Amino acid sequence: TVHAMASVRSVEDALKLEIPLNAQYVRNLILIAHALHDHIVHFYQLSALDWVDVLQIPKADPAATSKLAESLSPWTRNSRNELKAAQDRVNAVASSGQLGIFANGYWGHPAMQLSPEVNLLAFSHYVQALEYQRKALQVVGILGSKTPHIQNLTVGGVANAIDLDSQAALGMDKLEMIRSLLADVTQFVQQVYLVDVCAVAAMYPEWFKIGSGVKNYLAVPDLPLDSKGSAYDLPGGYIRNGDLAGVKGFQTASDLIFRQSVTEDVMHAYYQGEKPLHPWVGETEPAFTGWEGEQKYSWVKAPRFNGEPMQVGPLAQVLIGYSQGHALTRKYTDLAIEKIAAIGGVRATPAAMHSTLGRHAARAIRACMLAELAQKHWQLLMDNIAKGDYSVHNQPVLPSHEVQGVGTHEAPRGTLSHWVVIKDEKIKNYQAVVPSTWNASPRDHTGAHGPYEASLLHTPLARPEELLEVLRTVHS
Repeated sequence: TVHAMASVRSVEDALKLEIPLNAQYVRNLILIAHALHDHIVHFYQLSALDWVDVLQIPKADPAATSKLAESLSPWTRNSRNELKAAQDRVNAVASSGQLGIFANGYWGHPAMQLSPEVNLLAFSHYVQALEYQRKALQVVGILGSKTPHIQNLTVGGVANAIDLDSQAALGMDKLEMIRSLLADVTQFVQQVYLVDVCAVAAMYPEWFKIGSGVKNYLAVPDLPLDSKGSAYDLPGGYIRNGDLAGVKGFQTASDLIFRQSVTEDVMHAYYQGEKPLHPWVGETEPAFTGWEGEQKYSWVKAPRFNGEPMQVGPLAQVLIGYSQGHALTRKYTDLAIEKIAAIGGVRATPAAMHSTLGRHAARAIRACMLAELAQKHWQLLMDNIAKGDYSVHNQPVLPSHEVQGVGTHEAPRGTLSHWVVIKDEKIKNYQAVVPSTWNASPRDHTGAHGPYEASLLHTPLARPEELLEVLRTVHS
């Protein structure tokens, strides 16, 4: 989904092609729904069990857990019966002697500090999250025809014909289903996901001081509000050395500074090349040499912005938006800070977000922002259709001369960019610089570490043979 979007945007940028408003809004709804799915899964299914000890759940009191849950959130699915059902699932697995998907967890690790009741509450929501991430993906499937690998994007718009009276097109039945699904996901994100992350943060306050690493941040604007891509609902920009007051903003998704400043270094990666290259002249020619330690040791290139490593992802977008005074970012960041303080008496600050738990908090904050924007963009689409505008596609015209384009998307995992060079109506060069490449970058020719590497330096380990603390930071 995210690469499909960046791909068509790269060609549209090269052709200077405007996109009909309806197409922008349909795309935005797909991107929002996909990101909501991704953020929910990233915390619950991919990270929560770094903090939650599953084998402590049999010791929990479901009634006490329900009472605790009621003090944290109005979520209606925190009843004793639902919590007892979740506990029974764990009891059945634990008593069988075969832990299945939980077999390799670091249960009983001294870094696990949650009470049995909090463990039970989090696990109950882990199970519920499967239902709500599916609802988000249903929206992607309705608009994109399938998921993953949506089929509705075209260079110049989307292939979703609009006819409010037809079940074969994008009509009122599908639009109402989308609205209902997004409302359900919004409730889960705001009443469960954000609260759970804040609760974990309040109970592991030391993790606001661990895992900071690279304090350079990069994000691109997204969710365009007009056909030209000159206004956006999500801001972009960059921060250097953790200086929030010195934030620099991008005016558009293909801002000139961004276009000129990205390079990829392969000094320590298994690719041919001797110097950093801009993606428009970039090469991806494998040159595997085996493990060389201080030389080449990664299949990941080292993207750099103005020659510096950058951390990308929800933390980057939240810090950049907050520092620019973006109202929606400030609303949910301040709310998260208040919740953490209310639950555990821990006074977090935006500066404390430079951390492992800060990244999880930022992802939940961004999910709340997107959930609110989902309702907005659904209404924008409805209002534009109500004006009699049914346009969804502008026909592209390929020039005979050489053109260059960059397609960007602030994906769930961070800044994504596709770079295309077109000549004689054919692709001459194509490179993708993806979020995981930014964050998993090896050292560059100056010896500067990438974000993963830098964030793991000086990580305290309770048991060096069980790297739970390392997983917490990498998974964040």
